[in-house]
Amino acid sequence: MRIAFYAPLKPPTHSNPSGDRQMARMIVQALEQAGHEVELASRFRSREALGDARRLERLQRLGDRLAERLVRHYQGLPPRRRPQLWFTYHLYYKAPDWIGPKVARALRIPYVVAEGSVAYKRAGGPWAASHRAVLEALDQAAAVVTLNPLDAKLIPDQSKVRALKPFIDTTPYEAVRPLRADYRAVLASEQQLDPDLPWLLAAAMMRPGDKLKSYQILAQALRAIPDIPWQLVVAGDGQAYDAVVQGFGWALPGRVRFLGLVQPEVMPALYAACDLLVWPAVNEAFGMVLLEAQAAGIPVVAGRSPGVENVVAEGITGYLSDPGLATFAASVREMLSQKASRLAMGEAAPRLIAEQHSMLAAARRLNAILEEASRR
Repeated sequence: MRIAFYAPLKPPTHSNPSGDRQMARMIVQALEQAGHEVELASRFRSREALGDARRLERLQRLGDRLAERLVRHYQGLPPRRRPQLWFTYHLYYKAPDWIGPKVARALRIPYVVAEGSVAYKRAGGPWAASHRAVLEALDQAAAVVTLNPLDAKLIPDQSKVRALKPFIDTTPYEAVRPLRADYRAVLASEQQLDPDLPWLLAAAMMRPGDKLKSYQILAQALRAIPDIPWQLVVAGDGQAYDAVVQGFGWALPGRVRFLGLVQPEVMPALYAACDLLVWPAVNEAFGMVLLEAQAAGIPVVAGRSPGVENVVAEGITGYLSDPGLATFAASVREMLSQKASRLAMGEAAPRLIAEQHSMLAAARRLNAILEEASRR
């Protein structure tokens, strides 16, 4: 199937790395793995963060013109080269889809949305028109693919909701697992870590807001378990770097190592070298690092939320902590105290990720959803 793909918030070709861009790229990859021909229909970004009325109107007018231009372009192509389905990834009131619904109607092809988010409190105010555009797009959609259970509950027509488990390309993580001892020896040498101690890992950008709050909860939780031996490796950088470091100021010298920004291609080896991922995951949709860590063979302790529950199997691949510092600290303590259980979870995690959260699993699920949408 020929698919026109569009991401109004940020195109998959955008130069700035982000979780949103990464997921857009992976969805394209999964669609291609399923045998579909995917073309990026537009790089137009419809995002307006401040609700500026003039800019919102300009963006809508520009989107309308781009839609008309695309319709003319596609109608000028031979039928065998025209898209057979339009796929929009991640639309919400700050980044509505002004293009896809118009093009899909003109070409009489199915319109499919992934990660459509509805904020009913935006029905009035500066984003009212954008909010209506989101609702209209969801109304037209033949299917609404959701990765986050919280977003799924807000879709007006629940009969259109099709759940897709968050997924990753497991290949890099499968490659590093047999070399765990080698990566561990290198990291021990570079960072003066004790290989006989459990190594905890936290990996996230250091931004004000929820990321900083997660780091602060982690620092306080580890401070509450000083009697258990551990060392913490932190991978990440950003505006809140100094605040994060300050939060761990209580730690004894040598207990915490800050690596700064770690390139994506290095992360699989870093996961494999460590023993446990620890992340409070405040307001996380689901957390890509949770999937990546498990794929590399280490269990996780994470804050509980519907999205995180969708990627961590409680008691099988990790522990989920209810909100609160004390419960997170208790979960980390239990995981560190039960080495045999921790190792068993680390062995189970890659199997579960391969079965439920791999690129192949996503490709099969997406293909089934699109075939159904085409029939509808």
